[in-house]
Amino acid sequence: MRATVVVPVLKSRSRGGQSESASTRTPESRLEEATGLAQAIDLDVVNGQIVPVNDPRPATLLGTGKIEEIKALLDERDSGLVIVDHPLTPVQQRNLEKEWNAKVIDRTGLILEVFGRRASTKEGTLQVDLAHLNYQKGRLVRSWTHLERQRGGGGFMGGPGETQIEADRRMLQDRIIKLERELEQVVRTRQLHRAKRRKVPHPIVALVGYTNAGKSTLFNRITGAGVLAEDMLFATLDPTLRRMKLPHGRTVILSDTVGFISDLPTHLVAAFRATLEEVLEADLILRVRDMSDADNQAQSSDVMRILNDLGIDEAEAEKRLIEVWNKIDRLEPEVHDAMVQKSAGASNVVAVSAVSGEGVDTLMEEISRRLSGVMTVATIRLPVDKLALLPWFYDHAIVDGREDNEDGTITLDLRLSETEATELERRIGNGP
Repeated sequence: MRATVVVPVLKSRSRGGQSESASTRTPESRLEEATGLAQAIDLDVVNGQIVPVNDPRPATLLGTGKIEEIKALLDERDSGLVIVDHPLTPVQQRNLEKEWNAKVIDRTGLILEVFGRRASTKEGTLQVDLAHLNYQKGRLVRSWTHLERQRGGGGFMGGPGETQIEADRRMLQDRIIKLERELEQVVRTRQLHRAKRRKVPHPIVALVGYTNAGKSTLFNRITGAGVLAEDMLFATLDPTLRRMKLPHGRTVILSDTVGFISDLPTHLVAAFRATLEEVLEADLILRVRDMSDADNQAQSSDVMRILNDLGIDEAEAEKRLIEVWNKIDRLEPEVHDAMVQKSAGASNVVAVSAVSGEGVDTLMEEISRRLSGVMTVATIRLPVDKLALLPWFYDHAIVDGREDNEDGTITLDLRLSETEATELERRIGNGP
């Protein structure tokens, strides 16, 4: 379908009377992002336009002159869909569709369409369907009230029957309740899986970041997994978890989560909360940034805002977060060298290229260091009746040396964190 993207730039008045933009994002970056979202669902974007809006209209958002100008453009380009990169009320959406004689969707509707295309697991599909129905419920404006059914009741006392709008709303509500019940079951299953992972306490490392920051490419580079990774907004939606070995042999679980985006609809955040709980559970969070994007600072702020909404404050983020400056291979040599040098001087920043692999070894070492905590050095002699514990040592400790003794026992030189040393004492008990 041929589509036109319209980016309204609303102005707000400061106290000094000077006009200033209501958004921290540049209009050009908003247009590029909205176009990318449209192209992610195979729309043919034939025109993109930035529209200053000094006085938002309650009925149409845009002024009459701009509406007529866009109408002429739609006729000229034979465009049957208009994407307005701004929240629209149901009345505004309906009025614009009448004025332009074209289908109109706002930013929320566009994100929902992309999510619907990308969801592949049962949980992801249920979450998107639920968010979509809650969105559609608010779109049911009273435009079909003339389509009344036959009078109900008995005799001559029956009033007007259920109107079409009421029937549609009731059907939507029934479907929402059904989906919520299905999703509750899936969420319970995910919680059981999470509880099972706690019993085998591998640390969890979660990748978060703005959509298209390169999380899936980095995930594939580190784990060797085959997760879809394309230069496309929301190329992956459902969370993926893989085991991986750190440089010193420790096993961790790496989680690739859904990408964040500015102005993410509230009900979408609520719908994906169960998925994003993987981030809350993580021992370490890798916040991936696309340093080749001129708007990466605003994107980073959007990601931190969502993390704060999930309950991760700045003090906690300082302990659990490593900032990964990705896509440095796209930078000019001088900028690249300066960024690598700057990251080397920071305590919680690593510059990498997920495509070329530059800096990935440094990142792995930093993950290992951050997860190691206070290391305990120990020499353990495993008796024959405790040899079943041997795999546990290789999964949870750094084995610096091993000697297989003639009497069948095994001597291990180990480095363990305080937590794992306590767990080791519990497993070995009072044996030799």
